[in-house]
Amino acid sequence: MTTDGHAMPPWPAPVADVPDRVAAAGLDLGPMGTAEHYHPKLQIIIDGQQIQVPANIGVDPATGAMSAVHTHEKDGTIHIEADTVGETFTLGQLFTQWGVTLTPTQIGGVRTDNGGLQLTSNGTPVGVTLLTCAWNPSSASC
Repeated sequence: MTTDGHAMPPWPAPVADVPDRVAAAGLDLGPMGTAEHYHPKLQIIIDGQQIQVPANIGVDPATGAMSAVHTHEKDGTIHIEADTVGETFTLGQLFTQWGVTLTPTQIGGVRTDNGGLQLTSNGTPVGVTLLTCAWNPSSASC
C-alpha cells in the first residue's frame, strides 16, 4: 500500500521508493551515525484518535539501509543516529520520507481551518513551525 501524501490516515511506511524519499529529505541511506543517538517520540492525535506512526519510515526494505532519521517500531519512537555532534534533523524530514503532507493547516488528507495544527513538546505547545521543528538531543524534543 502507498500513500499520495494527501490520503486520510492511517499512513503506511513507503516501500517502493525509499531512496528517493530519503534524498528528498536531504538525507542518505547508509551506515548509522554514532556521534549522537537519541529517540524523540511522535504522537499524532486527530479528533481525539491516536494515529499510528508506522515502523520502517526511512528504512529501505530492499537493502535494510536506514537514514539518520527512521523508525523501527509502531509506537512513534523516532531513531536519530547522527554522523556528527550537533547535526540538525527536523520533523519535516521525517514526514518527507514518510510521504505524508505536513503544513501548518494539513497533515495528510486532514485539513483544519481553525488556526492550524498544534505542535507540542512533552505536552507543552512550542512556538516553531511544524516542518522546521528540530529535535534537541539533550531533551529529545523540539
